[in-house]
Amino acid sequence: MEPNDFLPEPLPESPMPLFGQWFADARRLAVQPNPDAMVLATLSASNRPTGRVLLCKRVALDRGYLVFFTNYESAKGGELEKAPSACAVFHWDALHRQVRIEGTVVRCPAEESDQYFATRPFISRIGAWASQQSAPLASRSALAEQVRTVRQRFGFGEETERGHVPRPPHWGGYRLWISSVELWVEGPGRIHDRAIWTREISPNADGEFATGQWQATRLNP
Repeated sequence: MEPNDFLPEPLPESPMPLFGQWFADARRLAVQPNPDAMVLATLSASNRPTGRVLLCKRVALDRGYLVFFTNYESAKGGELEKAPSACAVFHWDALHRQVRIEGTVVRCPAEESDQYFATRPFISRIGAWASQQSAPLASRSALAEQVRTVRQRFGFGEETERGHVPRPPHWGGYRLWISSVELWVEGPGRIHDRAIWTREISPNADGEFATGQWQATRLNP
């Protein structure tokens, strides 16, 4: 599908193949910066919506979830513990496309988080230990001292740029199991093309989710 083409008519039974193609297009075409970036919205303890930009690290099209990683003790981590639902939005403006996803969030298996953490740059692995994400910070120099402390803890000097750093127990991945997908294509004169697919999802005893059939509806722009 080329950028700015409209959605198929009739709509496909499942949005996942089209979403997967759009995601691949955004990553393939140099005109779209930061194709993995998405806004993740969660619900605070005071029932206020909160959002931030982070990276989608994997889309499991066949199983129906996407994966992101963060500090479990961060603001969003605490919000997801209390209200494990989220909305993710991709906006690929160079391709004139947007995707809105809603669903239920659960932690990734520890093995999946370990595997991804091992691929991160050395300084990012150090930073995962050093940063108490979302907690108050006295100064930038205080953060630098936290980084130095972590380097010393693992036996690394100031100039070290490689070495084994284990994954912190407070850091790892989440799977957003998708119950709703809205695809949007920009149209001339703001006559955009929109459609939404919804389905029921229910957790299994093994931490996976059973998924129902998609229901598709085209929307006014």
